[in-house]
Amino acid sequence: MAVEQALRAIAEPNRRKILRLVQDDELPAGEIASHFQVTRPAISQHLRIL
Repeated sequence: MAVEQALRAIAEPNRRKILRLVQDDELPAGEIASHFQVTRPAISQHLRIL
């Protein structure tokens, strides 16, 4: 079941982009949000899922 949840989480394109952004450094949600056309709360929700 954990594998299914992980695959479902990374199936979303924005979440994959978030993972690429933070692969080398930690970034605050606001900095991550600046790379997207979505709100900070939306980014926070994606981060919770990841």
